[in-house]
Amino acid sequence: MKKYIIEFIGTFFLAITIALTGNPLAIGGILTALIYMGYTVSGAQYNPAITIAVWIQKKINGKEAGLYILSQCLGVAAASLSYHLLYGNTRVFFLSPDHTINILKPLFIEAIFTFVLAMVILHTAVSQKTAGNPYYGLAIGITVTAIAYTGGNISGGAFNPAIGCVPILMESIMSVCECHPINHLWIYLVGPLTGSVAAAVLFRYLEKE
Repeated sequence: MKKYIIEFIGTFFLAITIALTGNPLAIGGILTALIYMGYTVSGAQYNPAITIAVWIQKKINGKEAGLYILSQCLGVAAASLSYHLLYGNTRVFFLSPDHTINILKPLFIEAIFTFVLAMVILHTAVSQKTAGNPYYGLAIGITVTAIAYTGGNISGGAFNPAIGCVPILMESIMSVCECHPINHLWIYLVGPLTGSVAAAVLFRYLEKE
């Protein structure tokens, strides 16, 4: 139960930082701190795409992966509700891609940058070759800052199915916005999952002796 509590707390503060600031430096900074906070308890995944990548490495079983993802989604839902309560009934938080370009471009951005995020996490925080290193949190936090700066204006910068999808579902329930963001939900599901699975498969190949 402790690891699921940590996953909830970590994902909540990551999501609320994204919602309130949208600032890549703030996002990367809080994620770095949260990783060092929770790594020894839960592995500090805070992202269903990363949980799936870790599950593919057989570091956790299917039941654990499901509970991790549930905890992460509940953390994002709590952050979305907190944002809504802070700003009143007229505002909700959700990410949105650039509407002026072909929708496949945000999908591509979500996939490739989730891929590199998963690769960094797997090689610094999961690999036996780098076990016990002190830099894993900084490496992951810097990566998130970089990809948020690079791809945020194109895809919205989720790189995380919970943060991309849950706020859209919350908005659909509350029906505050007339912009129908649920039409873009699939981008934040398909893109990150494609990237994380590709990274996990490549990592298994690279780690083979």
